Amino acid sequence: MAKDYYVILGAARNATKEQIRDRFRQLARERHPDRFQGAARQQAELDFQDITEAFNVLLDADRRRQHDLELARPEASSAASDASRLGRFHMEAGVQFYRDGNFAQASDAFERAIQAEPRNHQGWHHLAQALSHQRRHLARAVEAIARACELQAINPAYLKLAGRLHAEAGLVDRAEHYYNEARTWGGEDPVVTKALDDLRKSEKKGWGGLFGKGT
Repeated sequence: MAKDYYVILGAARNATKEQIRDRFRQLARERHPDRFQGAARQQAELDFQDITEAFNVLLDADRRRQHDLELARPEASSAASDASRLGRFHMEAGVQFYRDGNFAQASDAFERAIQAEPRNHQGWHHLAQALSHQRRHLARAVEAIARACELQAINPAYLKLAGRLHAEAGLVDRAEHYYNEARTWGGEDPVVTKALDDLRKSEKKGWGGLFGKGT
């Protein structure tokens, strides 16, 4: 089945040549093999080949027209497999950026990962983690971790992070809910116990943003 070069580049079907160039430059920076090591570098080399191939085809009017015709054929519908590969592609980039402490670029990569695979619970969780290091994006972090918990409702790590982020956002009732769920599915946890105690104290005093960057 044919590859979908629009999916690989993360470009719209009606993208202009300049938009195609912009997407290629961005992905080339993020996924250049020199940024990775070991097995991650090998995967990056394969991904970089796909990116380059997609760029060359979509920038050439005749080859792009032929590609569009191939995608229009029912048997050429490989969007699901391409989306899965694209999701892994951006997830790996996001993890590398996160490890490097580049949380803004990590967030961007995880956003693209969940665009490719909207039901990727790890992508939503990683996005929330990256955004939690950027205070101005707290609201989006809360949305992301809530979605991760919807997709995998019994993951204690997700539930703990959901509790913390909802607490930081002042959403005390929801924070208590997630912390209690974390205790239900993960057993007794001193971090969760302390967080619940702090929440109860904050309710008596009025919310004051008591939480730091716990797990």
